[in-house]
Amino acid sequence: MPSLAAARAANAAFSPAYFPIAVFVGGTSGIGRACVEAFARYTKGNAHIVIVGRNKSAADEIIASFPTPTKPEAKHEFVSSDVFLMRNVQTTTTLLRERLPRINFLVLSPGLFNVRGRDETAEGIDKRLGLHYYARWKFVYDLLPLVRKAKDAGEDAKIMSILGAGYGGPIDLNNLGLKKSYSLLKAGLTSPTYNDLMFEHHVRENADLAFVHANPGAVATPIFELKHWALRPVSALRNSLSTAPKDCAEYMLYGLFQTEKGFSRRNAKGDDIGNSNHYGSDEEREIVWEHTKEEVDRALAAKVEST
Repeated sequence: MPSLAAARAANAAFSPAYFPIAVFVGGTSGIGRACVEAFARYTKGNAHIVIVGRNKSAADEIIASFPTPTKPEAKHEFVSSDVFLMRNVQTTTTLLRERLPRINFLVLSPGLFNVRGRDETAEGIDKRLGLHYYARWKFVYDLLPLVRKAKDAGEDAKIMSILGAGYGGPIDLNNLGLKKSYSLLKAGLTSPTYNDLMFEHHVRENADLAFVHANPGAVATPIFELKHWALRPVSALRNSLSTAPKDCAEYMLYGLFQTEKGFSRRNAKGDDIGNSNHYGSDEEREIVWEHTKEEVDRALAAKVEST
């Protein structure tokens, strides 16, 4: 387990011979934002950084804080996308495929925290599972060819999903997508397992690429902020026991940079946890994959009045 200082030192050593292109989905707040800011700092702004999210003002503020680049090809941009809807994800990935020659780092961290039960989008996908799994699946599925181009050019080619490695649960093949029975606990245990299986499916045909599923642990991010005045002491206590986003980002980037190829599951300190608390057989993995593809295709075909 590296110390924070060791993680920072390792990250500071990142100095690629190529010009890096990185896409951060969910990069306008919390852990995602901290990862974007750290990546910009370690590349000294000399990178093509794309932030995908809904909050343009936050993205503009983040980009304005980046170090001034010294390379003319450096570019920092925001792509507006409400990734609750699969059709919006598809629009975004189509744009990125047209605009980017390759992707060296694809980091996925969109999240949702509330105490509601199943809450479906207009496409019929639960919002929590949508952000934590289906949207991520779609981004990876659509953008994998650009990551492959980076590897074929002899460069880093890595994809990270920041969610809950090691904190999943068994798969219920009779309740895929939690459409028959839903609870916050089930959703919390299902999405990490689905993320594991997604990357395990991809690595079978892309063993030379790096797929990283990371668990950030307890982090003091705005997504968990308890607004009611009566709950503020709870928020204060939680924040005192949590990791600061900027420190979490160091460990997340450490795990990302340290993974050369294959599938790696990382804990909150960036350590590889192997198959600890892993769920899902080969057969279940492929069943979940087929379910996901069918579910995303169904969502894309659904009639939606407004996106």
